[in-house]
Amino acid sequence: MVPRYARPAMTAIWEPENRFRIWFEIEAHATDKLADLGVVPKSAAEALWAWWATNPAIDVAAIDAIEAVTKHDVIAFLTWVAEQVDAAGYVGEARFMHQGMTSSDVLDTALAVQLTQASDILLADLDALLEAIKRRAYEHKMTPTIGRSHGIHAEPVTFGLKLAEAYAEFSRARKRLIAAREEIATCAISGAVGTFANINPLVEEHVAAKLGLAVEPVSTQVIPRDRHAMFFATLGVIASSIERLAVEVRHLQRTEVLEAEEYFSPGQKGSSAMPHKRNPVLTENLTGLARVVRAAAVPAMENVALWHERDISHSSVERFFGPDATITLDFALGRLTGVIDKLLIYPERMLKNLNRMGGLVHSQRVLLALTQAGMSREDSYKVVQRNAMKVWESDGALSLLDLLKADADVSVHIGAQELEEKFDLDYHLAHVDTIFTRVFGAA
Repeated sequence: MVPRYARPAMTAIWEPENRFRIWFEIEAHATDKLADLGVVPKSAAEALWAWWATNPAIDVAAIDAIEAVTKHDVIAFLTWVAEQVDAAGYVGEARFMHQGMTSSDVLDTALAVQLTQASDILLADLDALLEAIKRRAYEHKMTPTIGRSHGIHAEPVTFGLKLAEAYAEFSRARKRLIAAREEIATCAISGAVGTFANINPLVEEHVAAKLGLAVEPVSTQVIPRDRHAMFFATLGVIASSIERLAVEVRHLQRTEVLEAEEYFSPGQKGSSAMPHKRNPVLTENLTGLARVVRAAAVPAMENVALWHERDISHSSVERFFGPDATITLDFALGRLTGVIDKLLIYPERMLKNLNRMGGLVHSQRVLLALTQAGMSREDSYKVVQRNAMKVWESDGALSLLDLLKADADVSVHIGAQELEEKFDLDYHLAHVDTIFTRVFGAA
């Protein structure tokens, strides 16, 4: 985790204190149910919660010191808790913790809680981003701009449609994240190799209910890692959507285009050498951050294939990309929301760029009109293209409409007035309302 790209709420989920608090809740809830089943004394569960009610600070350094000797993090935690419970006057009661459980019961269930906590923040991030995109989309619903294919002028669109595309994409991202959250939110308290030999399945059901998780239908000694693979793959797809929108802004900010640009705040500097520079640093940063998030997807998939009922080859990997991917994506979503919210948009420049190639963007309408007037498609294409190439090679100095009016092969089929009608910009925007209704709803 790099502090530069981290926000406090998400970072707190991955702090040792939060992890140890979740571990305690798992152990204490499990002890509660074991007491109900008569496996351990009720006083044991009561002692754990009584000590916890004093709101003890988690002494991470003390737990780490024990782990330095035991070389086992869960044992170190249990040892530290037992020492605290004894010191609080409940001597010997903590020995009933972890009855019939294995370390993965604690580790995997805690990770599920952390990932659901992270998901809730990411869903809120997506909601904020969607709200910003929708507002700017309606603001520029009918702002004409040039649509590009292969980076080349194609036909007119609106800037609102560009943002509507992004809204629809991030709406899909939200649905995927909801599904991924549900998939990752499972609890396993099934003991060594997952057979429940030394712990009643009712304990698992109780802990799951208390933590807001579903019961893992069948675990080995670990929760199956296909769940985690799906979760981090979903984060990777969201990161790719972030990059797609960021790249669009980066292109639109190029000097030759300059149809939109990131907000440039008072006092901001673009270059240490060139005072005139206004660089798209935020969206370039988002492209880089997207790579970091996507980097978690492949190792998450590789973690699926563990040996038999358990190995720990997945553990070290998840300790890295669990925090890194969620913290980075949280930051990236927040940054993108800020970019869209403050994006500087230049309708005049959009219209200027749209018109700079002498009306070439209307070539398809002329092609279709000629075919409807009786000319073959091949001949229609040839006639329109030979005039269009003259305009292209003149860099827009010539007018396609003027050239077509002067072309005898065209005028024999289409009159001047009908030709002019084919160069109507509004024609291309006739179905914007339909698309907006599909994306945002009838309201």
